[in-house]
Amino acid sequence: MDSQENEKPPRSSTEGPVTSNNNNNNTNNNNDNSSSNYNDNSNNISSHNSHHVSRTNTNNHLAQYESIRPASLARRPTNALSRSSTKETADPELDINLPYRTLSQGADLSEYIHETPTGQIPGPVDPSGERHYKLVTFTEGDPENPKNWSKAYKWYCTMVVAATCFVVAFSSSVVTADIAGVDDTFHVSEEVGLLTVSLFVVGFGVGPMFFAPLSEIYGRQAIYAPTLLFAVIFVVPGAVAQNVGTILVARAIDGIAFSAPMTLVGGTLADLWKAEERGIPMAAFSAAPFIGPAIGPLAGGFLSDASGWRWLYWIHMIMAGVMWLLITFTMPETYAPTILARRAKKLRKETGDPDWVTEQDIDKRPMSDRLRVFLIRPFQLLFTELIVLLMSLYMSVLYGLLYMFFVAYPIIFQEGKGFSAGITGLMFIPLAIGVVLSAVCAPLVNTHYKKLIAKYHGRMPPPELRLVPMMASCWFIPIGLFIFAWSSYPEISYWGPMMGGFAVGFGFIFLYNSANNYLVDTYQHAAASALAAKTCIRSFWGAGVVLFTNQMYDTLGYQWASSLLAFIGLGCCAIPFLFWFFGEKIRQRSKYAYSGDDEQKEEQAVDNSSSEENPNQDDEEAQRRNA
Repeated sequence: MDSQENEKPPRSSTEGPVTSNNNNNNTNNNNDNSSSNYNDNSNNISSHNSHHVSRTNTNNHLAQYESIRPASLARRPTNALSRSSTKETADPELDINLPYRTLSQGADLSEYIHETPTGQIPGPVDPSGERHYKLVTFTEGDPENPKNWSKAYKWYCTMVVAATCFVVAFSSSVVTADIAGVDDTFHVSEEVGLLTVSLFVVGFGVGPMFFAPLSEIYGRQAIYAPTLLFAVIFVVPGAVAQNVGTILVARAIDGIAFSAPMTLVGGTLADLWKAEERGIPMAAFSAAPFIGPAIGPLAGGFLSDASGWRWLYWIHMIMAGVMWLLITFTMPETYAPTILARRAKKLRKETGDPDWVTEQDIDKRPMSDRLRVFLIRPFQLLFTELIVLLMSLYMSVLYGLLYMFFVAYPIIFQEGKGFSAGITGLMFIPLAIGVVLSAVCAPLVNTHYKKLIAKYHGRMPPPELRLVPMMASCWFIPIGLFIFAWSSYPEISYWGPMMGGFAVGFGFIFLYNSANNYLVDTYQHAAASALAAKTCIRSFWGAGVVLFTNQMYDTLGYQWASSLLAFIGLGCCAIPFLFWFFGEKIRQRSKYAYSGDDEQKEEQAVDNSSSEENPNQDDEEAQRRNA
């Protein structure tokens, strides 16, 4: 293969332990080399490239498949849920948006990560030894690589997908501005009217279980365009419905369809931006799911007062239609595996050489394994991993609180203070401002994290460092709720409960981002499954709480109903502290969680011992890094 010495060789990236891709004749020798190289990378990320070079020089032969399944050319069938070891090891090049769950255990994902001078890296050899596959990569400075697009265009794409996320979140809450209008029109109870919210949010939990894995196979655009169009079409039945059943069915379908862009936006941003550039774009994205629900009642309140509840559906159909046009006709595909698969197909057609392939062409898991990973593993993690369970419960409390506000605000401000729906919507402004302000502070949090991990000298830092923002900001939720509760007397100024929403909004993003980062660092290649579990339970809880919020406030009263939520939020403050003090021990006992590599621990112990003997060593090391 041309320029093999100058290219980065394949690196095994898996959801489980690292395994050799070689045939039986080379198993022992190459397993040792692979394991050593992997652990060295975990221990010293800064020396990653040098390890790859040395491996290339000492292994001149190509890796070979063990057995190729004729139908799919898969490397070998694997059972992703029954491997002897599922313990995660550190990956310095971890990107949870890569198709770890779609490809088999030994797949080489370096073709998606590195650019090469020739646009290829050595691929495997088929058992006959006659065909040497060539894995297609991006060339250096490749204009088709989304990370090489101009910053102006990348920001355009970022704003389009973030705005789409905002519109979807807006759609979930805008109808709450006039639930009473639906109840009066169709002569149904308030609980039936609230099902228009609950069924929509249930879709947010169901859809990602299918759309996330489909995007790993077919790319972003193949999911964005049809699901958004489908969602826009099914807003219309809600707007023209002549019975409540039509509205409920349309909202359930819309919830599932609209969940697709919510699921894919984070991955799209990771496609566009390099890791060191993602801070501000990700902050913009993380605010959208919380600002949208806050703005929905604000805009919907005045619109329903002026034009009636049906226009709440028309407005979000118009907004969603605009976003569909922008995404479909102004944004190209951004997912690297899909772009490279198309390039490989084009090369095979133009050259007549069938050896141009990507890992997706030759190394997919069997469909049965993929279904297990996509549909079963999230629940395995949820019910067997304490970290996933408690973090999911905490995020469910926050998500449920956000949707409870859509019922609680009309109770406090419309029933209690006599405000109109439009004026009640204005009370959500401090909540939205709190969310925006916390998003603005997100880069500062990232800077602080970089300072915390500097002392690890390139080694994998403990995931618990991600909990620092959570431990600091968790108190804003109960503080805001207690203010909201005890200033909600009808005779007291509206400023009290309104500003209570500001404190709650300010805490949301810090907690949300910290939880996501902690799960990613803890579960590494299995992080997508952990996040899917969190999203599923969070959405079902958010859908359920709106159905009993009215009864809770009727039974407990304004003050104690909100105080109950505050006490629950206060209890959840113990979760980050629990993992801060005991997280390492919990991870060591976990079946899946990363708990530190043995060589890393030994090296850290040696470093600690050396530091005691030479107290100036850290300063000298810092000076070398700065130089």
